[in-house]
Amino acid sequence: MIGSLQGRISAKAPPQLTLEVAGVGYELEVPLSTFFHLPAVGSEVRLLTHLVVREDAHVLYGFGSEEERRLFRSLIRVSGVGPKIALALLSGISVSAFQRCVQEQDLATLTRIPGVGRKTAERLVVELRDRLGPPPGDGRPVAAGEGGAQTEAFDALVALGYRPAEATRLLKAAGTGTQSTEELIRRALQSAVRE
Repeated sequence: MIGSLQGRISAKAPPQLTLEVAGVGYELEVPLSTFFHLPAVGSEVRLLTHLVVREDAHVLYGFGSEEERRLFRSLIRVSGVGPKIALALLSGISVSAFQRCVQEQDLATLTRIPGVGRKTAERLVVELRDRLGPPPGDGRPVAAGEGGAQTEAFDALVALGYRPAEATRLLKAAGTGTQSTEELIRRALQSAVRE
């Protein structure tokens, strides 16, 4: 798998660009949210990537942030949503706005994105509601001075399979203080076992 590329932009036309890395030109498709933040042709850039292998082609997708790539990967796991629709979603809405739409079940906003009909929007909400968690700043436990550890612990608990609401509750039960991420996770899991 190609995880990232760093090189010089040799050509770009939305939503595609060619990135020259050590004499090899990689064609990438990028969401417009990434495309419009790219520097001019000839400039150096680093993009995170995701390779989709199909029977008839290998397509490389590029992203300006880990959040965009993570959402892209979640989207293409949804039944009926392929890379093209995932790219359209990322081009039409920010990661945090998408998370908010899913949590609030805002089908009207999702169906305004080209290629997303009502059934697809409903499927996105149903399949991603528990996987995505709340948008940044909306429900994540962040106390003064410990946002990094709290957020990392929250993400770790969600990755372990806890629902976002459960992860928040477990972290509150673990207590606050100047704990490391590992300590927060350990205490949260201990509180889960006691229940």
